[in-house]
Order: sequence, then structure tokens, then C-alpha cells
Amino acid sequence: MKDKLQRVNLSTVSEFVLVGLSDAPEVRFLLFVLFLITYLATVAGNITILVAISTDTRLHNPMYFFLGNLSLLDILCPTITVLKMLEALLLENQVISFTGCMFQLFFFIDVVGTEIFLLAVMAYDHYVAICHPLQYMNIVSMKLCAHLAIGTWVVGFFNSLLHTSLIFTLFFCDSNEVDQYYCDIPPMLAISCSPTYSRELVILTVAGVLGSSAFVVTLISYIYILLAILCMNSSESRYKAFSTCGSHLTVVCIFYGTTICTYVRPSSTYSPNQDRIVSMLYGILTPLLNPIIYSLRNKEVKSALRRVISQVRTALTRQEHRAQSLACSGAPVIG
Repeated sequence: MKDKLQRVNLSTVSEFVLVGLSDAPEVRFLLFVLFLITYLATVAGNITILVAISTDTRLHNPMYFFLGNLSLLDILCPTITVLKMLEALLLENQVISFTGCMFQLFFFIDVVGTEIFLLAVMAYDHYVAICHPLQYMNIVSMKLCAHLAIGTWVVGFFNSLLHTSLIFTLFFCDSNEVDQYYCDIPPMLAISCSPTYSRELVILTVAGVLGSSAFVVTLISYIYILLAILCMNSSESRYKAFSTCGSHLTVVCIFYGTTICTYVRPSSTYSPNQDRIVSMLYGILTPLLNPIIYSLRNKEVKSALRRVISQVRTALTRQEHRAQSLACSGAPVIG
């Protein structure tokens, strides 16, 4: 009984220390600048896509509706992890509270899981658009899009809730140092002093079933898409289809490959250095690349952005002319 009470006392931690980054001052500043620029570019790129889609009625269709959801996820994903990392690099404050760590892990797994399912839905959308173009609007209605989008967020939420509850009911009595730049499942399992086999089994099973289901949907969709493209008579149509789907497939390969490498494996194979690099690929690099390789290469999106920029310039020019006219007339300039 005495040993049991002592273990309970030792397992009550109030904070964790994120030790996934270098302590060398010169490297810390360099990393801070690099990740700050990357984060700002990611947020700016994805917000630009959201503005273009929301303001241009020509983009109010299923494809761009899902693309808007993807851009929103790509803003949330680095925001959840990178802001804390920037604080640690700039202020050398690597401490995160138990509650803060729990919420960070919950929201991160939520966003990552939702994006996995959303990419599968987008693959299905491309399949219908290419293989059944005449029936596309009847099959993929905006009502169905709303249901599918809500479904991806709901499944992602409950998937994250399960994983978070499994992790934060563990005992942490040997160490509170998380060998990563944010709270994640593998490093939390690595520092726990509780038996983790049953929890790992549940995590691997759930992640495997949900992840493989989304992957199978994506794979089958692209097999049918490839067959349909090869049957096209027009080389221009084939090029357009390959261009659109090739961008999405690039995103899918990077995201699925890195997330599977991180989560669908036993904790005995956990490697801090390897996981740190892999997590940066899907947590930082992929959200940055999505606007570039998937959105900004799209002619319709670029046209929408030009129209938005033109409208902003026109509004600013009118405001400037109005201010000049009021100044010349001697009237006070308001606003």
C-alpha cells in the first residue's frame, strides 16, 4: 500500500518540458526566424485562398468548398504547434502545463485526423467529376458536401477525444521531458511509467482502421480516375485532369506517408530525431505546400485572386481620391 501511494504521488505532474529543439543560442535564433517566416507564409497563403473562395461566386462549388476546408485546417495545424515552438525559441520557455499539453495534443490530433478524412472526400469528389461529369452536380450536391465536411470534422473530433483520453490517463513518474517540440502521442507514450500495451493496441487499431479506410477510398478513387483519364481522346483533357489530380495526389502522398510513419507503429520503434523531422513534414511543410501545389496553380483560383486584388486597389484608389477632394475643398476628412 505504501509503494502504491508513493507511485500515485510521483505520477502527479503539473507541467511538461518540451526538449525537442536545440539549446544553442545561435541555432535557436536561426530556427526562430526560419519557422516564423514559414508560419507567416503558410497562414498568408491559406487565408488568401479562403478570401478568394468566399468572395468569388464562381468558386462556390463542391471542389472549392472542400478546398476551403483544407485551407482552414492548414491554418490551424501549424498554429497549434508552431506558436508554442516560437515562444520556446525566442523566450527559452520550454515549459507547458499539463492542461496546455493535453489541449495541444487534442486539437492537433483532431486537425490531423480531420484532414486525413477530408483528403479522402476530395479524392471521391475528383472521381465523380472526372468519371461522371454529366451527373456531377446531381451526385455531389452542396447538401452532400456539407454533410461530408461536417462528418470529417465530427469523426476527427471523436477520434482525437479517444486518443487524448488514453494518453492523459497514464502515469508520468520517471520524467516530464517530452522529446518533441509539441505534445504528441509517441513521445508521451515514451515517457510514461504506466503499462502502455493495451492503450497502444487501441491506438494502433483505431488509427489503422480509420486511416486505412480513408486510404482505400483515396486509392480506389484514383485507380478509377487514372483509367478514365487513359480512355480520354483529347490530349488537352488528359493534361488538365492529370494536372488537377496530380497536385492532390502529391498532397495525399506526403500527408499519408508521414502520418502513417508517425502513428501506425508500436512505441518500441520510437526515434525522437526521426519523428521530429517527419512531424515537421506533415505539421509545417505540408500546410505551406498546399496553397502552392494545389491552389495557386489553379487557373480559376488565380483569376479570383486577381479580381480580389483589383477590387481592393479600386477601393483604395477611390478612398484616396475622396480624401484628396475633401482636402482641396477644405472639408474635414473623416475615416
